[in-house]
Amino acid sequence: MAALLHRLNSALGRILPERRLHLKTDSATRILHLKPMTQLGLMGGTAILMGWTIVSGALLVQDRIGASGTGHAVQAQSTYESRLAALADERDARAEEAREAQMRFAVALDQVARYQSDLLNVQKQNHELEAGLDAIQQKLGSAVSVHANEAPAEEVDLALNALNEQLRATAEARDEATATARLAQAEAALARAEQEQVMARNQELFAQIEDAATAAALPYRDMFAQLGLNTDALLSAVDADYAGVGGPLTPATVSTSGNAAITQSEARAKEIIVSLDQVNRYRIAADKLPLDMPVKSAFRYTSGFGQRWGRAHQGVDLAAPVGTPIVAPGEGVVTFAGWQRGYGNLIKIEHALGTETRYGHLSKIRVKVGQKVSRGALIGDMGNTGRSTGPHLHYEVRVNGAAVNPMKFIKAAQNVF
Repeated sequence: MAALLHRLNSALGRILPERRLHLKTDSATRILHLKPMTQLGLMGGTAILMGWTIVSGALLVQDRIGASGTGHAVQAQSTYESRLAALADERDARAEEAREAQMRFAVALDQVARYQSDLLNVQKQNHELEAGLDAIQQKLGSAVSVHANEAPAEEVDLALNALNEQLRATAEARDEATATARLAQAEAALARAEQEQVMARNQELFAQIEDAATAAALPYRDMFAQLGLNTDALLSAVDADYAGVGGPLTPATVSTSGNAAITQSEARAKEIIVSLDQVNRYRIAADKLPLDMPVKSAFRYTSGFGQRWGRAHQGVDLAAPVGTPIVAPGEGVVTFAGWQRGYGNLIKIEHALGTETRYGHLSKIRVKVGQKVSRGALIGDMGNTGRSTGPHLHYEVRVNGAAVNPMKFIKAAQNVF
């Protein structure tokens, strides 16, 4: 670590040369070194702007994971924008604090330099006066010994007292300049400590967001693994549908050239953004599959998937009163809406990766062929049409034409929705 810091200081020395503060007293001289890395430390405060941007993404992840089953894209976008606007104000406040801390540090450094210069001038004057006093005392001594009878003793005493008074005033000015320089150094150290605290809080925030992104992605990975679907193909479809870009470009105004701390923070922030984007892709992909319950009201589970009465029952039966709302369990396109033998009033919806859902025995159909529906959208009412012994919904899920147990999809998503 020490070797790395030495190399960084050497590389930065061409841009910001090392500053040295000389603090002299009558008996000793102290030299304080302000290395390039120390001078550039405050520039790391700009990384707070990136940190607060990431906070908006993290809070968005938490909002989206804890959201109920409505899933409307317009509502989600509205929530995201309002949350982002609120966090942007807080981010600007944090950025302003960082700029003020940097300004205080710069002012402290200027004060240290100014007080050091004043101290050196006072010490120089003191040395000159001391040298002049020695010379005058020598001359006065000679004059007194040679012309003892020519000059009154009172005049000699007055001259010596005047010189001593001037020397005393010079010493007091020197002491005052020394105290002022020490105060400026303390202020600079305080500003530097404040900047280091800001950087530490920023790193802690990064760690929290990384943990949140990992925890948010895990339920989606487990769900897709249980379903055994081609997740890569599904994510590719998401990327194709959500690939729009645009808007004005704003040139960057902050340079991080040569600042290792900020460069490292930017790289870490970009990795977090990639993780958050992956979670968002998982969420969008989940919306495209029939993972939710088609009946949100109270119902009774009357028949499962598999053999029934010597024949294959290719779905599940959910019984409730006539008129109970039936909703789409995922995004899709209506491919059939009408009467079919055995099913009665039937709706078919095509979803992603060759999945299809069917809703039979409806009393009323509320969608049309070609209509796009989102997860949670009302598509029809429960009924008792077709080959049915009472009001219920016959719900099927098919993958590439083959019927599968709908509960497999519903159970796989129980930790997601």
